[in-house]
Amino acid sequence: MSTPVSALAQTTGSASAAGGPATLCGRTPQVPADRLVAEMVPPPRFDTVRFDNYLPDPDQPSQTDAVKALSGFAATLGGATAVNGGKRRWFRREPPAPAGPGGVYLDGGYGVGKTHLLASLWHAAPAPRELKAFGTFVELTNLVGALGFQQAVRALSNHRLVCIDEFELDDPGDTVLVSSLLGKLADAGVKLAATSNTLPGKLGEGRFAASDFLREIQGLSSRFLPLRIDGQDYRHRGLPEAPAPWSDRQVTELADRTPGASLDDFGPLLDHLARVHPSRYGALCDGVDAVFLRGVQPVTDQATALRLVVLADRLYDREVPVAASGTAFDQIFSAEMLAGGYRKKYFRAISRLTALARDAGVPQAEGQGKPPGAGASA
Repeated sequence: MSTPVSALAQTTGSASAAGGPATLCGRTPQVPADRLVAEMVPPPRFDTVRFDNYLPDPDQPSQTDAVKALSGFAATLGGATAVNGGKRRWFRREPPAPAGPGGVYLDGGYGVGKTHLLASLWHAAPAPRELKAFGTFVELTNLVGALGFQQAVRALSNHRLVCIDEFELDDPGDTVLVSSLLGKLADAGVKLAATSNTLPGKLGEGRFAASDFLREIQGLSSRFLPLRIDGQDYRHRGLPEAPAPWSDRQVTELADRTPGASLDDFGPLLDHLARVHPSRYGALCDGVDAVFLRGVQPVTDQATALRLVVLADRLYDREVPVAASGTAFDQIFSAEMLAGGYRKKYFRAISRLTALARDAGVPQAEGQGKPPGAGASA
């Protein structure tokens, strides 16, 4: 768990840097294509997960079955790629790769360990790190947006494994895009693995009725062997209650005393995110150990809200605590947004921002003494 920012400030008692905290609004990272692909690995919080430390529920045999199936699938990934880095060897006989499905699909509810298993598969695959990719559905669509479709195909087609976590169908266009990409990769011999919360054939059911879209779903589902994972959610169910916001004064003063801090006003930061491609939000957070935001307000524009979701994902992946003033994080999306087609993304963002706000510590009530960290010697 991250050290609360108030504790960090108390241990230093001095400004985070000679010029004060950094500002995310002052950063416009330029990320080369090879870095975008190289960074498609499990996030830091999943660095140490393995099949061996996944603890199946003895009352849920499907969990043990999934571990066995995925271990077997990993064993099929040790041979040469089908296209050998894009160059077919017409006159050399390659040893046949072990038989197995072209892809696996982990289906199950929230909190049954799907991401743990997907990351364990990535770690277990007997292939060099540079020939394996792991990312969320959003990261994959952002990669295509940054590189272009054909370059994304070229960048991933020599991989042995591509893992897609949290497969989403909020946008039919993105679904067609990713379906086409995965089709190209499968044709090149790349093995695929994905997680979501519904069976492949049920993706998007009840939300979109376009026949073309349904055909895309059917074509995608045929590429995967579904593995059902039953079990109880080990995490808190429902929408978590966010901690009370800090005051503007507390945010500013604590940011000044926290090493590696960034300090931004919420509105200008949202404006800045519109000028930075979402594929670069990870680079935007490079070197930032704690984020401080002043004046958080409800987000009413959907495009802005979806950019905030991506930023929340990147901060959560890096376990960066967030201390903010203004509106509590469980109130930043309207009831209409939480009931709409992107509700899954918004609920995830609230859950993750709330967790990061808790990591930042509990603000002291106004009028009850000094702000957090003020007790340290100057």
